[in-house]
Amino acid sequence: MKYTLSQIATLCGGQLIGANRTVEEITVDSRNYTYGERSMMAAIRGRNHDGHDFIEAAYAHGVRAFLVAREPEVAHTDAGYVVVADTLVALQSLAADYRARFAGRVVAITGSTDKTLVKEWCAQSAPDGVKIFRSPKSYNSQLGVALSLLMIEGDEQVAIVEAGISHPNQMARLEEMIRPDLAIITNIGEQHAENFESLETK
Repeated sequence: MKYTLSQIATLCGGQLIGANRTVEEITVDSRNYTYGERSMMAAIRGRNHDGHDFIEAAYAHGVRAFLVAREPEVAHTDAGYVVVADTLVALQSLAADYRARFAGRVVAITGSTDKTLVKEWCAQSAPDGVKIFRSPKSYNSQLGVALSLLMIEGDEQVAIVEAGISHPNQMARLEEMIRPDLAIITNIGEQHAENFESLETK
């Protein structure tokens, strides 16, 4: 992926403050010190942590682009900040745009169990010479799918993306990002179903 912060601001309905940096990778974890000046940290609010609390730590380790839901308390002159209403929704919009630019085929794998296993089987079964992208680990959540799509290099022939949900209506949001050419459903069972009235409501 390759975007300027001004492009990201336009796509996500945000406002750019500071330098118009170029972004080639995304991080949501300030502890990942492999990221640098070409990366953007998305400050995601979770149940236990708020990514905004770690912006300065990321800056100290070389990150110069940030996706935030509030203006920074300290705005460094060499850094750029895209301020949006919701950083997760903005990241999903960016992922959807990047997916739309991808020329290869996209396969989505979902189900109550065995998603990661089937994803690995599919990837390992590809013919020699076919470049495959597969989402890492179990990146199948609302955040994980967005990050997975943004990891695609762009010259792959097939991208295999794992998708999982735990609440109603989440699959529609994932589908808007993934827009699969082919979908594989491993099974539909009672696992992770505590937030659904029945199997039919998934």
